[in-house]
Amino acid sequence: MALRSLLDVAAPAKLNLFLHVVGRRADGYHLLQSVFVPIDWCDTLHFERRDDGALARHDLGAALPADDLCLRAARALQAASATPLGADVSIDKHIPSGAGMGGGSSDAASTLLALNRLWMLDWPLARLAALGLTLGADVPFFLGPGPALVEGIGEKLTPLALPPRWYGVLKPAAGIETRALFASPQLGRSSEADIVEGLSECGFGPRVHRVRCEVQKALAAGTFGRNDLQAAATAACAEVPQALELLHREFGNGRMTGSGSAAFALAGDGEMPDGRLPPELPQGWTGRMCRSLVAHPLRGWAN
Repeated sequence: MALRSLLDVAAPAKLNLFLHVVGRRADGYHLLQSVFVPIDWCDTLHFERRDDGALARHDLGAALPADDLCLRAARALQAASATPLGADVSIDKHIPSGAGMGGGSSDAASTLLALNRLWMLDWPLARLAALGLTLGADVPFFLGPGPALVEGIGEKLTPLALPPRWYGVLKPAAGIETRALFASPQLGRSSEADIVEGLSECGFGPRVHRVRCEVQKALAAGTFGRNDLQAAATAACAEVPQALELLHREFGNGRMTGSGSAAFALAGDGEMPDGRLPPELPQGWTGRMCRSLVAHPLRGWAN
């Protein structure tokens, strides 16, 4: 019997444990190296199949832009598959926008995975990822199994088996436009040599094992690379250094995530750590204690 609905579909945010800018393509896209981890700060989506081919989005919380990535993903999959079916998509939005946490990309990826099921398309994961990349560089990650080394413009993914960790995450009231950061004269750059320096000490042959070892050592030590966009973000938005100072004061570390204004601190593992975010944040700010996920909530929805 055909599915009529898929309810309570999760779309998790992500943190960039580090973000290094390693080059630039001829078309202007910057080449990156990062480790992404999904976290338990999620949007929730609900899908109802329509037989008339129409696509509609319904906002259960704050109003979203009229043509967001979720609708664009639905249209792209509908056109590429030539399905006559449509869908009503309802979004309960929790991930803040302009944060660099991938909320829009995650909504798009969960939409692709859900409609692939609801419309009975049975597309393989690789085909969905290729379509997702046309929507945004972060979309392929949110189609994948979980934590990953991310390279290229976001399309090269190497899964990493990382243990769960607690993070304090803060999103200031202001957001930052990604394009402005990459155009900033304060944009930092890394060389490939900088990134892999010391990885040979891990004692593993294949590169992925060396990277995994280095990341795990860095997590244990409370340090993990850098974000090459942080200087540009600090210059563009006074609330970013304010967030970093607050995190350093509480957890002893702080890092901007992605290309937005959100920042995070490694807070510990195991049970809920002793460190806490302040109960009262500046007006318009949001924050929470988050736990990283060892696997994407929709893992296995496409193979």
